[in-house]
Amino acid sequence: MKATEAILLEFLKKSPQFVIPIYQRPYAWTKKECQQLWDDILRTGSAANAAGHFVGSIVYVEKGLYHVSRQEGLLVIDGQQRLTTVMLILEALARHLGDSEPLDGFSAMKIRNYYLLNPLEKDERAFKLLLTQTDKTTWLALASQRELPKDHSIRLAENFEFFQGKLAAASNDLQVLCKGLAKLMVVDVALTRGQDNPQLIFESMNSTGRELSQADLIRNFVLMGLEPSHQTKLYDEHWRPMELAFGQESYGEHFDSFMRHYLTLTTGDIPNVRGVYEAFKAHARSEDPAASKLDSLALEIHQFARYYCAMALGKESDADLGAAFQDLKELKVDVAYPLLLGLYHDYKLNVLSKDELIECVRLLESYVFRRAVCGIPTNSLNKTLPSFLKSINKKKYIESLKATLLNLPSYRRMPNDDEFKRELAVRDLYNFPRKSYWLRRIENHNRKERVPVEEYTIEHILPQNVDLSAKWREALGPEWQTVQERWVHTLGNLTLTGYNSEYSDRPFQEKRDMKGGFKESPLRLNEGLRAIEKWDETAIRARAARLSEIAKDIWQLPVLPTEVLAEYVPKREITSGEYTIADHPHLSEDSLMKPVFDRLRAEILALDPCVTEEFRKLYVAYKAETNFVDIVPQAKRLRLTINLEFHELHDSRNLARDVTNLGRWGNGDVDVGVKEMEEIPYVMGLIRQAFEKQMT
Repeated sequence: MKATEAILLEFLKKSPQFVIPIYQRPYAWTKKECQQLWDDILRTGSAANAAGHFVGSIVYVEKGLYHVSRQEGLLVIDGQQRLTTVMLILEALARHLGDSEPLDGFSAMKIRNYYLLNPLEKDERAFKLLLTQTDKTTWLALASQRELPKDHSIRLAENFEFFQGKLAAASNDLQVLCKGLAKLMVVDVALTRGQDNPQLIFESMNSTGRELSQADLIRNFVLMGLEPSHQTKLYDEHWRPMELAFGQESYGEHFDSFMRHYLTLTTGDIPNVRGVYEAFKAHARSEDPAASKLDSLALEIHQFARYYCAMALGKESDADLGAAFQDLKELKVDVAYPLLLGLYHDYKLNVLSKDELIECVRLLESYVFRRAVCGIPTNSLNKTLPSFLKSINKKKYIESLKATLLNLPSYRRMPNDDEFKRELAVRDLYNFPRKSYWLRRIENHNRKERVPVEEYTIEHILPQNVDLSAKWREALGPEWQTVQERWVHTLGNLTLTGYNSEYSDRPFQEKRDMKGGFKESPLRLNEGLRAIEKWDETAIRARAARLSEIAKDIWQLPVLPTEVLAEYVPKREITSGEYTIADHPHLSEDSLMKPVFDRLRAEILALDPCVTEEFRKLYVAYKAETNFVDIVPQAKRLRLTINLEFHELHDSRNLARDVTNLGRWGNGDVDVGVKEMEEIPYVMGLIRQAFEKQMT
């Protein structure tokens, strides 16, 4: 094995042919990766002091022995994605240049004869790159400037069109593009046939061993390009304190989580868990990349990291704030941290007082806990909670946050008192993920001397043992099994005790009157039990009702005067952006499909108050969290794209079509047409499936 640094274009020029073996996966880069490579090329080409830009390695093994008359192709083991993408750029550039030569060596003829073709060879040997499977015929057609085959590679065709569009918009930057291409660097890794094992090398390069954490990558990105003294300064002042605060063993884990929340707050977008580094690079490059700006960026990251440590890692010095943060933390609602970072920042800027910050945290705690008790799906919280900052009027902080919570629609809603008390009384709270949390909160409500709940165990007043004693059966009545199954794990039957083993499955009267029994218990949860003579369904329900009233006051529903709340009621957006219904000629008043569209539109909007409608240039989008159905108006039908994977759809009439990996307007893998009013009820059943998937 031999690895050497090489200029990519020179490497292409001297190599006879690259062959992608059949066992390699097809070309898979998306426009996202293409955009990143394009940006890197232009940035490198425009930087006079940039000697080169590293794009990765090309690992290959010689297909066969060298012959006197010719050289055999090189089997590519790793690097086909970037190699193919650069070839697409070169072919698109050659077509765009024609007879011009913006930079020496970059004319259509030279690009093709140097990098794309072997001009003295024939048939497949005439091409520098041979792809595999469906990609092969598509690439050969592109490199020959022929019409694409019928079953062409969608990914290759789309990315080639993408680069053609980029070139059409970058006519003034052709020299920059050519300079950037000329600076691309790779590691040329040649494997010796018969000695090196390509598969082992491939596995080691793509191993499942420990990778650099997002934290490591971000730190290196910030520090690597700086002068040594500047590196030391930023590390000592900012990165080292963060490493210590997050903890040596868990620095990477905590920093990665923090950075994801920080980027969500600062950019408005939620990075993928494994895409935090890429999101950070995009954020950093959106600012002035000068070294002086890195100081302010590192300072801000350090500042918000301190906030995160205070809230998420128990390092808040103020006891009252720390207690509020801990209670919210126990609900394991990590998606609240972008919002909390924003609130804490305002607190540090004295926009928000300490008491107001605590009230904000308690409101969020109530919102999350009430929803959990009522079984409302949590999948929307990652977008809902960060959006609160946009709704807050900083001159009326608490009022506007309360109004935001009260005005949330449908599946985003904050359950009212009646719904919360009803569900709390009947829900299985013993198997609730946060049972110690709610018991502690009820027991310590309005206590100055907090009870160490962790020293007690949970007690079922009515035992959970299915083999109940005769006295218990008598107390519960003839339907004792039904009563036990229904109420044993619910609020009214659960309490705390230090005498769990002594209580065992004793009858209620013995648990009440024994030494250390309910009569002697100092716990508020056990108040009232001393006066009860018989523990049955009626007693359990009565206790649940009493505790539910206490819970309502702990996890409070915001209260605002009706006239104040009305000022914050959001206006429902039916259209947005630069397009309207007038931009769709097939939806004009005299068009054939206008009545069908109006009826379908009304039924989609009636699904839920959260549904919004947005007119785009070529289709109409209907969204909850994101698009769940898009309508493409046509002269004689409405073509719907439903945002489900095709196998997820239940379509008893087989009206839908699978458009996975096919180019189309709209979002989703399901295509269905509507022509008549009579088809709408059935099609709404298909649309509802996509909507309900988002909701749950």
